[in-house]
This record gives sequence, C-alpha cells and structure tokens, in this order.
Amino acid sequence: MAAVMGDPGLSKLQFAPFSSALDVGFWHELTQKKLNEYRLDEAPKDIKGYYYNGDSAGLPARLTLEFSAFDMNAPTPAHCCPAVGTLYNTNTLEAFKAADKKLLLEQAANEIWESIRSGAALDNPVLLNKFLLLTFAITVGVYDPCNLAQYPGWPLRNFLVLAAHRWSSSFQSVEVLCFRDRTLQGMRDVTHSIIFEVKLPEMAFSPDCPKAVGWEKNQKGGMGPRMVNLSECMDPKRLAESSVDLNLKLMCWRLVPTLDLDKVVSVKCLLLGAGTLGCNVARTLMGWGVRHITFVDNAKISYSNPVRQPLYEFEDCLVGGKPKALAAADRLQKIFPGVNARGFNMSIPMPGHPVNFSSVTLEQARRDVERLEQLVEGHDVVFLLMDTRESRWLPAVIAASKRKLVINAALGFDTFVVMRHGLKKPKQQGAGDLCPSHPVAPADLLGPSLFANIPGYKLGCYFCNDVVAPGDSTRDRTLDQQCTVSRPGLAMIAGALAVELMVSVLQHPEGGYAIASSSDDRMNEPPTSLGLVPHQIRGFLSRFDNVLPVSLAFDKCTACSSKVLDQYEREGFNFLVKVFNSSHSFLEDLTGLTLLHQETQAAEGTRVPALVQEDPTCCGATKPVCHNY
Repeated sequence: MAAVMGDPGLSKLQFAPFSSALDVGFWHELTQKKLNEYRLDEAPKDIKGYYYNGDSAGLPARLTLEFSAFDMNAPTPAHCCPAVGTLYNTNTLEAFKAADKKLLLEQAANEIWESIRSGAALDNPVLLNKFLLLTFAITVGVYDPCNLAQYPGWPLRNFLVLAAHRWSSSFQSVEVLCFRDRTLQGMRDVTHSIIFEVKLPEMAFSPDCPKAVGWEKNQKGGMGPRMVNLSECMDPKRLAESSVDLNLKLMCWRLVPTLDLDKVVSVKCLLLGAGTLGCNVARTLMGWGVRHITFVDNAKISYSNPVRQPLYEFEDCLVGGKPKALAAADRLQKIFPGVNARGFNMSIPMPGHPVNFSSVTLEQARRDVERLEQLVEGHDVVFLLMDTRESRWLPAVIAASKRKLVINAALGFDTFVVMRHGLKKPKQQGAGDLCPSHPVAPADLLGPSLFANIPGYKLGCYFCNDVVAPGDSTRDRTLDQQCTVSRPGLAMIAGALAVELMVSVLQHPEGGYAIASSSDDRMNEPPTSLGLVPHQIRGFLSRFDNVLPVSLAFDKCTACSSKVLDQYEREGFNFLVKVFNSSHSFLEDLTGLTLLHQETQAAEGTRVPALVQEDPTCCGATKPVCHNY
C-alpha cells in the first residue's frame, strides 16, 4: 500500500536502517593497506559490502564488510545483495574528528540522486545502496603479559623496532593497545589494558642492527647464572602430592568453578571408630584432598576385618592383631605420604559402663576423657562411626559443648542413617536454650511442612528423638546382636555419603548453621554448587532408596539439651562419672524424660511409652528406636 504524506487517514511508512557489521578480516586488510599501500594517502577509496535477507527473526538488517571489501571485482556471497561505498581513512585522530560529516553525506546523496535522475540506477540498482565509511586507523595491538600500570611488557619492544624500520618515513607515531585479559573474582576482565602513543624514531630501512639487550639478571640483580634446585621435582613424595589433587582441580576448572577446595583440604577430621565405616570414610576424605585425619579406636584387627575394612591386610591380624587406630593411620601414610594421619588406641567411656571399681579404672577414665576433649578441641569435624549407641554419647556431648560439626553414620542390616548434628550457637551471642521444645514424635508423623527452613542451630542430634537414655546395649546379647551385621556394600555407601555431607556443609556460606534441605527440595535450586545440604540421609538398600528427613532439636535430649550441656560444663568429669556409673535413669531424670514417661503412661494407661519400640537394625544391636532413623 502506498503512503500519502499529509493524509490523516494513512500512517507514514517507516524504514529500518542498516547496522554496520565490520568483520575482523576487514580491519586486518585495512591495516595492511594502510601500512604498505595507503600510508599518508587520505584520498577516498572504493570498497564493497553486501547485505542478506535470510537472518533469523530479531536480528538487525546488517551491512557487512569483510576482508574482500577492497576488491571491487570480488564475487558477492550467495543469496546476498552487493552494496558499493567509499572509504575515507584519516591519518590522525584530529583529522577524523574534524571531517565534515554533513558534507560527506550530502556528496553521497548527490551521487545517488544523479544515478536516479540519469537512469543509471535502472541499469545498475546497486547504485541505490551506496554507503560511506569514515575511519582513523593506525593502532597496533599487543597481547601484553605485563601487570604494571605504567609500562608494557617485553613483546612490544621488537615490534616497535619493526614499525620504526618499515613505517617511520610514513608515520611519526603509532597508537598502541596493550591488551590484558585477566581473571578477577572468577570473571574475565580487560579493563586494566592500557593505550598510549609512541613516537617512532627515524630508522627507515637502516642496514645496521640496533644495540641488543636482554640477559636476565639473577636473584641478586647481577649478570650471573641462576641456580635451579630440581631435587623436589624428582622426589616421589612431592610428585605424589602434586598429582593427588588432579581430579579436584579438574572439577574446579569446568564442572564446579565456584568450589572452595581450601575449605576442604584444610579441614581437620577426627574419626571415632576405625572399623568398616572408619576405613571407608578415611579413603573418601583422602579423595577429597583432606590432609589431617585422626583415628580413635580400642580394638585390634581380627581375621574377619581385612575383607570389609580396606585399610587392613592379612598380616595385620597376626600375633593377636595390630591396634586398629595405629594401623589405619600408618596405612594412610603409605597410601599417600603427604597426609598427616595419627592414631590413638584408647577407649571412650560410656553411659551404663561403670568406672568406679578401682582408682586405676577411675584415673584411666579421667585420662581418656581428657584426651578425647583435647582431640575434639583440636579438630574441625568429628565423625561418629562406632558400633554402639552409648559410645557416641560422650563425643556428642563434648562436640556440642565445643561447637564442633558432627557427622554421624550408623548401619543396620540393609538400612543406614547419615546425619549432621545441630551446631549450637556460641553462648556469647545470647542464643539461650537452643534446643526448643517440640512434640516427642517421629519427624515422619509430623509431616514435612513443620520441618521446612530449619537452620542448623535448631537441628537435632543423634539422640534428640530418643525417649530412652543410652545404656549398656551389649549386655546379655548374642554375637550377632553385639556386632554390626550389614550387607557388605552398606558401609561403603554410608561412609561415602558421610564425607559428601561434610563437604556440602563446608561449601555452604553458613557452614554448620545452614538450613537443612529435605526430600521436598530435590527439585528446587540447590543452596551450594554441590547441591543440597540435608540434615539426615536415611538409606534403604533393599529398595535402593534414600530419603532426606529433618528433625528439630529436643529440649529433653540426653546429649545436646541445655540441661546436659550446662551440667557437663559446670561439673566436668564429676558429672560424667555419674552418667557412667548409673543406669539410664540418671540422664532421664535430669532431662525430664522420666516425667515424660510418667505422663505418657498416665495418658495411655500403659507402662511403655508409645514412642519406644525395639529396633534390631539400629547400630547393630537391639535397643529402643532412635527416630533419627
């Protein structure tokens, strides 16, 4: 439809202008022309471009100039229309700025009008699409390795000699771009590149070689040899140290560039238990580059151990067996000499296991407690990997008091639980009692909505959902009830997940205080580059299934409640002796579980609380159920 200007009944026809698209090859060819052919010649030059009508929707109409623009006889690319134009290249930036752009445009318009008036455009429609290009070009670019703000690097030096030798008769100076492409905070950045003008000396086609410089000075700043000590490069231990982290570095390069490896490599891990779980946890920690690993165990290696516990061999079982903790630490250093591995052959005093039969026993218990307190204080993460529930009580109390991250792993026959304990806030922050009261019921019965967005300091520990205090779970038990009888692959799965949970916690900005991820979060944006940061991972090998429940801390917990921690921090070892030498009733009376049992019995008319049941798969021994499972 034709548009009639001035008619209010019709709209004006509008046109989309060209967007110039100058290919890199065009600038390269212009540089060569300027340096070797045009030199100081500023006369207009004929050039040719083209446009195309097959671009995708949304792209602008482009007028393209390539390396062939200076060859007026060059063929036009297929499916493209040619456009002829004029290049005006100035010798100086001042001439570029002073050019009469209006006059140049009028001249180009007159040429188009003349082709229309004379009818030449009928014979050659290309004349209707004339364009002009105004440029200033004699800037040279150098990929500059120098970091100094005022000076360029060495690669520019000889290039300027080339420029002076070839072009000083044509140009008095050149503009130089020192291109610097650095990585700042994970992003590529070129803002610290520098641009300056260099005056070229008169040396056009001089036959004499300029004076040469370049000998590198030694460490003392003199012109002498530099000595290089290659002994470390040939040391197998050093070679191993530089190689073991290769997989981690490859992860950072492309897969997880935001991964903070320093937080993982520098963490100090205390492994309480050097059995099947302890061995598998240690190997996975080494795979993550952890350099500080300490074992605590009082058992010796038996003939049944090496096939399930990968840090031991048959010879370790002979002559009564080596102490597990010492043998495990020694084996880690044989696997990788760069690891700082230690082992402590010691017992962990436990509730329901009396220590007051003799002064020797009491003093030994005191030494064991003091040593355990020192070890927990000197490490960042404590792994609870023991066979019995009661052996986890004392380290859970100490770690909660010292605000250490605890990773707990326990096995059944074909089920497991891996969890992080809630990390108490420092008392000076005025956090008060950080184990809030909540209904004593399994998290599964309360529903997921009540357990959303729970921060780390409100999460429960291994004992929080129990309504029975820990006691001697191995008394009057058969062998299969005393030992952890599990499917062989279960410990490897649980041990690996325990380490991966620790790493995920360390990658979270809030660390152990991170909000717990649940099964409902699996389709949401993960909080870290490694994914979710759950509170618990419950695995069911028979179904090949995992769930991620979340449970709150319990104000009557026999391990991490304020009543237990306050008593431990006030009375120390004297309080612990009462726990060791008494039945579970002492802790239940202290925390209020006894009263809870009585209220439950009165309400239900039964002697056994509804939430207590026998669980034959909890840590390898039958005992009241821990609802963290």
